[in-house]
Amino acid sequence: MKSTSNKINKNNDVSRRKFCKNTAIATSGLLATSLPLKSMGHIQENKRLKLAVVGCGGRGSGAVVQALNADDNVELVAMADAFKDRIESSLKGIKENFSDIKRINVDEKSLFTGLDAYKKAQDKSDVVILDTPPGFRPQHFEYAIANDKHVFMEKPLATDAPGIKRVLETAKVAKQKRLNVVVGLQRHYENKYINILKKIEKGEIGKIVSGQVYWNDAGVWVKNRETGQSELEYQMRNWYYFNWLCGDHILEQHIHNIDVANWFIGSYPVSAQGMGGREVRKGIEYGEIFDHHFVEFTYEDGAVISSQCRHQKGTMLRVDEVFQGTKGSIVMGKGEIKNLSGDVIYTYPNTNYWESDNEPNPYQVEHDKLFESIRNSNVISNAEYGAKSTLTAIMGRMATYTGKKISWEQVLNSKQKLVPDNLNWNSTPPTLPNEKGEYEIPKPGITTID
Repeated sequence: MKSTSNKINKNNDVSRRKFCKNTAIATSGLLATSLPLKSMGHIQENKRLKLAVVGCGGRGSGAVVQALNADDNVELVAMADAFKDRIESSLKGIKENFSDIKRINVDEKSLFTGLDAYKKAQDKSDVVILDTPPGFRPQHFEYAIANDKHVFMEKPLATDAPGIKRVLETAKVAKQKRLNVVVGLQRHYENKYINILKKIEKGEIGKIVSGQVYWNDAGVWVKNRETGQSELEYQMRNWYYFNWLCGDHILEQHIHNIDVANWFIGSYPVSAQGMGGREVRKGIEYGEIFDHHFVEFTYEDGAVISSQCRHQKGTMLRVDEVFQGTKGSIVMGKGEIKNLSGDVIYTYPNTNYWESDNEPNPYQVEHDKLFESIRNSNVISNAEYGAKSTLTAIMGRMATYTGKKISWEQVLNSKQKLVPDNLNWNSTPPTLPNEKGEYEIPKPGITTID
C-alpha cells in the first residue's frame, strides 16, 4: 500500500527536522480495564486508515506528511493542538508539502483546540501521531491505547518518573491488544546504525567498555512573552525551557545519543553522576533549564558512557556517538570501525542520508514500517525501550541538578511529579517566576529529588 520509495526525494524531503524551519513548534486516558475478545491490531489490507495528529508543530506536521507518503490509503481526518494558530500554520505547511489534497480530509469541524483537544481528534482516527511537548505524552498515549489506536509518538516519552511508569503500563496493554507503537528515536530505523550494530553483535569490536555520546550545539528557538499572555500560555508556547513540559535538553535532544548507548550495550545504566549548570544562557526567557550537562552513566557490566550536551554559541559543535571495545572502536558519525592498532577495518558506505541518493531517510522509514506492520497484522512495540531511554536521560538530569550519584532504582521510584493532573486554562503552572520574572534554577548540592 506504500505510495513512495524510502529513498530521499531531494526536491520534496519533508523530514520532521526540516519542517521545523517552516512551521513553529507547538504544544499540545485511562488504561482499558479489560481487553476485547478479538485483537485490536488487525486492519484489513484495503481499509482506508484515518490519521489524526495531536501537536501541530514542525515535527508533528512533518510526521503527517511522512505518514501520508508511507501508505496511499491513509487520510488525515483530524488535528489537535492547544493553540489554533499552530493548527492553521501546520495545515498550511502540510498542504504545501503533500500534493494529494483529497487525502487531507479536514475542515473546521475536525480541527480541535484546547487542552482536551487530543481526545476529540483521536476519537476520529485509527492511527494517531502524538507530538506535543513530552510532558503530555503519558496521558495522550494512555488515551490512544485505551481507545484502540495505533500510535506514532515522538521522543521523549515523559518528563518525570511517574510519567514513565504510566507509559510502561500502557505499553503492556498495547502489546496485549496487538497495537503498533513506533517511537521517534529514528536511529533505530537508520541503516548505518543497524549495520554497525550487527557488527557489534558479531564481536568485531569485542565487548563495549566505554563510550562518549554528544549533542553539543548552539541551542534552539525561544518564544518571548507577549502582552496579555497568562503564565500558563507563556510557558506552553516557550515550552522548551520548562521542565514539566520539556525535561531539559539532556532529555529532549540528547536522548537520541543516550538511547544509542543503551541500544548498542544492550542494557540500561545502573547509576549516573555528573555536573551541569547555566554559564551562558542566563536570561529569564530561558526558564529553568541548564545550558550544559556532563554525565557518566555506569552499566552493570562495568561499561561507562560519558555523556555531554551543550547549548552554547561559539563552542564546538558535535552530535555523535563513539564507543571503545576490547577489540576495537567505533565512530558513528563517520560510520567507521577501527582495530586496536588504529587501522580502519570498516567504513559504512553512505554516512549521511541527507546527502545520499541511495540512503533511506529514517524519518520516513519509521512510518513505512508502522503502516506496513498495521497492514500485515504484525506488531511493533517501541514504547518500552523508548520509555527506558527516556528514564536514563531523566536520571542524568537528576544527577546534574543534584550533584549526587543517582541509581536506576532511585529514579524509577522517584515521586517527583512535574506535570499537573487535569490541567485547564485556569490552572497555575507548577513553576512560577519571582517578582523579578526569574525562575528558580536547580543548584547542585542543594537541589534534592524526592
